Amino acid sequence: MKNILSRSALSLCFSLALSGSAFAGETASVPGTVQYFVNLEDGATVKAPVKVIFGLSGMGVAPAGIDKEKTGHHHLLIDRPALGEGEDGADEFDANLPADDHHIHYGGGQTETTLDLAPGTHTLQLVLADKDHIPHNPPVFSEVITITVE
Repeated sequence: MKNILSRSALSLCFSLALSGSAFAGETASVPGTVQYFVNLEDGATVKAPVKVIFGLSGMGVAPAGIDKEKTGHHHLLIDRPALGEGEDGADEFDANLPADDHHIHYGGGQTETTLDLAPGTHTLQLVLADKDHIPHNPPVFSEVITITVE
């Protein structure tokens, strides 16, 4: 529980630090919303396939395309810099998240997945996005965690 609370506090700090219309889409998030990994911790060593359970506190989950206040859907960033630190920097906060091998969309409202990651070290980050795959304002995202797949 201690790890979830510290991750929650860190995520909230990031969200508050990045709040503002220049750094997010137009869909409002609920203050204090926290997104986190339920079953994985930073530094964990796991075996493939890797089950990942998404956690969200403060808002609900709805499929992409559904315009329902106080909801969003999960995106999983794999083996890339933290949101806002990639090639597009702050622009990532006010644009549709791409869909590729490093940006996995869970637009059906899924709250878990199983990944077939190659052996080695991988980074993971969750990002909540609105009906159009754009991060909320202020953005809601987890800390980046590093896992090692045996």
